[in-house]
Amino acid sequence: MTTARTKVLIVNADDFGLTAGVSRGILDAHRHGIVTSTTLLVNRAIPPAQVEELKASALGVGVHLNLTLGAPVADPRRVPSLVDAEGCFIRDAREAAARAKADEARIELGTQIDAFRRIMGRFPTHLDTHHHVGRLPPILALVLDFARALRVPVRSQDAEARRAARSLGLRTPDHFMGEAGAEAYWSRERTIEQLAVLPAGLSEFMTHPGYFDDELAYSRYGRQRETELAGLTDPAVRHAIRTHGIRLAHFGSC
Repeated sequence: MTTARTKVLIVNADDFGLTAGVSRGILDAHRHGIVTSTTLLVNRAIPPAQVEELKASALGVGVHLNLTLGAPVADPRRVPSLVDAEGCFIRDAREAAARAKADEARIELGTQIDAFRRIMGRFPTHLDTHHHVGRLPPILALVLDFARALRVPVRSQDAEARRAARSLGLRTPDHFMGEAGAEAYWSRERTIEQLAVLPAGLSEFMTHPGYFDDELAYSRYGRQRETELAGLTDPAVRHAIRTHGIRLAHFGSC
């Protein structure tokens, strides 16, 4: 429960399952740093040992609903508007959402949630989306529908997304911080700066820690993940959490 003065922070690491190095980095960012939550990409081949480590951790685990990377979990023939000629998702989020037929997107998103439950053996703590495709119509309405059905919170990247979620009675953080660009976002310095000015209420930091590996060479946000991992596990960051009276939580515990 938060009060008007309480500062509660969810530190979510996106992309568990993207590569073995990313998943290992997320687990280390939790063990040795401030990461409290992660979201799982269910259309990737995740080593069983890492799944077991994830299950055994204290991380909150949500679904990283994905329509922009790799292949669908549903039969591609059932979701033709979501895939290219090779049967893979469209990489650009805006193009993917513009092409998507709502009924087909519903099939794929529902199949991904079912896959999460098979992998983890439980319901997700929350929903968010890869490349923020869930901010765009018709995907936004579908994500909110699934969140209502599951009775779980959702990510809100901005005031518009927050209003949409709350208009349906969905739980969502009051504040959101995070980005992924040419430079690593959650450096030690930026993390400490953001903690110093964290507003009262419930905030989410969207983070992308990980270890760079060959499978990640394709990504524009590859080596930056190691900088984030270092920033999120720096002892000075833990000290800042204590100094500023911030309570760490995940979507299922706040």
